[in-house]
Formats: sequence, C-alpha cells, structure tokens
Amino acid sequence: MKIIVRILGVVLVACVVFAGAGVLATWAPDRTVQDLSARWAGAPSKFMPVLGMDVHFRDEGPRDDPLPIVLLHGTSASLHTWDGWVEELKVNRRVIRFDLPAFGLTGPDPLNDYSIAAYVRFVTAVLDKLGVQSCVLAGNSLGGQIAWATAVALQHRVQQLVLVDSAGYPMQSQSVPVAFRIARTPGLRVLMEHVLPRGVVESSVRNVYGDPAKVTPALVDRYYELALRAGNRQALSYRFNQGLSADPSTIKSVNVPTLILWGAKDRLIPLDNGQRFASDIAGSKLVIFDSLGHVPHEEDAKATVDVVKTFLSKP
Repeated sequence: MKIIVRILGVVLVACVVFAGAGVLATWAPDRTVQDLSARWAGAPSKFMPVLGMDVHFRDEGPRDDPLPIVLLHGTSASLHTWDGWVEELKVNRRVIRFDLPAFGLTGPDPLNDYSIAAYVRFVTAVLDKLGVQSCVLAGNSLGGQIAWATAVALQHRVQQLVLVDSAGYPMQSQSVPVAFRIARTPGLRVLMEHVLPRGVVESSVRNVYGDPAKVTPALVDRYYELALRAGNRQALSYRFNQGLSADPSTIKSVNVPTLILWGAKDRLIPLDNGQRFASDIAGSKLVIFDSLGHVPHEEDAKATVDVVKTFLSKP
C-alpha cells in the first residue's frame, strides 16, 4: 500500500511539474502599444483620439476622392487584413481603415461596450473626425455586420456597401476557431489573459482559411502579437459575452447598391448566410469564391478586389 501511495505521489508531482512547465512555456503577458507599434504601426499609420480611445488608422490615396472607401475588419483581426485590397484601391481611390475597439492597436473600449450599436457610434465618430460625409463601406465578418448596420443608420452617408462573409443572421457554424471557443468559456478565458500558446492562434487562423497552407509564419505573428496588445484578450471575452445584438430583420432596410462576397469554404459563417443576404437586400449581387474561406479578401486579395473594382466602377 505504501508503495502505491509513493507511486501516486510521484505521478502527482510529475503532473504538477509538467503543467507548470507548460504554463511557463506559453506565458504571454500583455504588450504595450509602444512596444508593438515599431512593427505594426509604421508609415502610413497614425493615431487619433475618438470616444476616449487612441485609434490606430491609415488614410491613403487621393484626398480629393469624393467617395472614400472605408474598410472594417472582423473579430480578432486588424486593419492589416486589408493590405492586399488597399494596394490595388489606393492608386485611384481614398481608402480609410482602422482597428476597431477591442482589437489591433486601438484596444479596449473604456466602457467595455461592444454592442453593434456602440460600434456604429464608433464608426460614425471616426467618419466625423476625418470629415467624411459620404463613403463606400466594406466589412468582413463582425465588420460586415457593423457595415450594414451603419448603412441602415446613416442612409444619407453610405452610398455603396460591400459585405465579405458578413455576420448578421443567427449562425450555425460548422467549425469555430479554438481561440474563439476559449474566449467563450469561463475559466479558460481568464487563463487566456495570461497564457496564449502561439499554436492556438495558428490553428485559429488556419481554421478560417479555405486553404490552410496559405497561412504563413508572418501572418500568424501578426495575429498573435496584436492579440497581446494590453487589454485585447479581456475585451474579446466581453465582446463574446455581449454577442452580436443587431436585429437581422433590419437587413431588409439596406437600400444602397450592395456587393456580397463569400468564400464557399467558410465554416464559421457558411454560404447559406450569404445567400440570405442576397435575398434580403434588394438589387444586391452575390459573388462566390469556391476555394476560399471566411476571410477571402485576405486569402486571395487580387481575385476578390478585382470584383470590388468592377462593382465600384458602375454608376
């Protein structure tokens, strides 16, 4: 009996040691904006005060463009997700993008309000700050929901709309990135505020790509490092707790020319959601990319932005 107790004791100690080593190996403290800016806020990045936040943004292309294009990223992404589109669009168009509250270098909202209504107020405040009276609004995932909700709220200011694998309807996801599952789980999400294995981030990014082989170490670095921005991990938990509260019945109120882009391999917000948008928004056009996933604008910027450029060229 004593031998069994000793063996169990040794096993328990070993488990504690290995668990402790695992925590130490994946310990990931918050990083400051100043620390991250050297890599992620180089020119043409700027910061501006909006609603108590120091908002990270980029404003590129000709300033005399009467209808700037404003790009809104999705959950846990950043303005960098639009790099490929911006390279193509900024040649002839003014293109504005920024990190939404809870993400990127902008970080948490001081009131921890991540409702769609709060995001619409935020986007409106940014447009006001930049003096943008009319615009084309484009958004992916969460950013798509913010985009169409803003188009409903600001019908006189949003002239065209581009939805990229947009949220909006109750979702029946086929697969959810592991980082999102952790952020929704009490206990685990508290641990995630201090421990963040890089492999969790890599798995989550690969999950939203139609072809996971396209996910490079540099891409994982970006998602991983910006997740460590002070306050972002806690803000992500708040965001999931508050859900996506906009009323989907208002989607039928969208009355501007609308382009809907969708990756057929999107397992987070499946294609039937895109088909429903096309049905509910009168006169809209749905374009499906068979080989792409939840972030088609990032996975194949050239193919997707070419469709956008054609859409924008029409009166």
